[in-house]
Amino acid sequence: MLASTALVLFMTPGLAFFYGGMVRSKSVLNMMMMSLSSMGLIGVLWVLYGYSTAFGNDVGGGLLGNPTEAWGLKGLFVGSYSSSVADSSYVLSGSIPALAFVGFQATFAIITVALISGAVADRMKFGAWLLFAGIWATIVYFPVAHWVFAFDSSNGSVLGGWIANSLKAIDFAGGTAVHINAGIAALALAIVVGKRRGWPREPMRPHNLTLVMLGAGILWFGWFGFNAGSALGANGTAAFAMVNTIVATCAAMLAWLLVERIRDGKATSLGAASGVVAGLVAITPACSSVSPMGAIALGAITSALCALAVGLKFRFGYDDSLDVVGVHLVGGLAGTILIGFFADPGSPAGVAGLFYGGGFDQLWRQIVGALAVLVYSGVLTFVIALVVKAVFRGRIRISPEDEATGIDETEHAETAYDFSSHRLAGVVAGTPRPDAATPQAVAHVAAGKES
Repeated sequence: MLASTALVLFMTPGLAFFYGGMVRSKSVLNMMMMSLSSMGLIGVLWVLYGYSTAFGNDVGGGLLGNPTEAWGLKGLFVGSYSSSVADSSYVLSGSIPALAFVGFQATFAIITVALISGAVADRMKFGAWLLFAGIWATIVYFPVAHWVFAFDSSNGSVLGGWIANSLKAIDFAGGTAVHINAGIAALALAIVVGKRRGWPREPMRPHNLTLVMLGAGILWFGWFGFNAGSALGANGTAAFAMVNTIVATCAAMLAWLLVERIRDGKATSLGAASGVVAGLVAITPACSSVSPMGAIALGAITSALCALAVGLKFRFGYDDSLDVVGVHLVGGLAGTILIGFFADPGSPAGVAGLFYGGGFDQLWRQIVGALAVLVYSGVLTFVIALVVKAVFRGRIRISPEDEATGIDETEHAETAYDFSSHRLAGVVAGTPRPDAATPQAVAHVAAGKES
């Protein structure tokens, strides 16, 4: 569990690379900061009251855990000490130390918030993002995590969430709580913040596809902690989830490339990276309930749907900058609902879907769980975004002038790449390159003026 926690935490820097490479060069630092700042903010909130809200004893009909029950993680670390030797009498969560589970789930909360940021790349004020992230985690993510991940204790002493225990929808590692939740929130926030200046008339291409590919690789690496780690032990279920995570993602990458080849005539590196993420999203809720063959089908179907869905923003006019809606919302919905078709009774979950003689029983449960999270998160995110906009007196985004200059400079007083020294070096050495400064620019610098 310690290794899985580290893997999932590493996914957030991986997401920062993935998102950072997809934006323009003048926005990469801000994009990465939105992911990394989620680590700092949500990590603190999780210890204060987030864990207790998500996994505390239910206080509202399966809707909410008790926020004060484990405030500051009180009661979760108990050790008696004699001389210099610590007695390992620590509180357990199932068969593992409770604090191991606390740390593992903290990483889920962090990356869920970070996922949303891709929809508002280039334009949202950094302070407004932090305020939004803190409120959203408190009001939306922590309660939804209770619905989906908090199971009743075996002796009935602790009651959990309604989706996990009453509805009994299957979500092994976060298709609803993470991906549908973040995907619909990204759509609502993008609508409130508004479109980027010049979108969709001006091309806004990824500035560094190498970073995108690196980020996708890190995400795939970390996702084994995400999915296999959700078995909460090194056991057969973890191995089953690991294999499904591999094959579903492989199939998804191929499916995205095939759609590109048929639709556009070319298979791209961005498509390969996007297909990888789509496959990971798809198998997240299903990795304990479908067979490896089912995982291949689920990954391919979901990835093809996502590849087609990323174009919906042009049809409906919402500026989802980095396709959070097309990949995470659509992928999360497809992966969650397809369990109702592909669930194999021979899998660890032991549930039969429609294709395995189970009828519609599991299918309706999956649909209800998915739609409940979608509606709750979508409505509340829209309200939260409007509140944050009001707090900032309507200026939730940077000015058009600052957007033209670049959000890195205007919000952080930094730039990701400094080309000035290279340009001057090329001219002074007498070997000007296409990007070298002009002789007039060199003269200005020599005269002490700004280039």
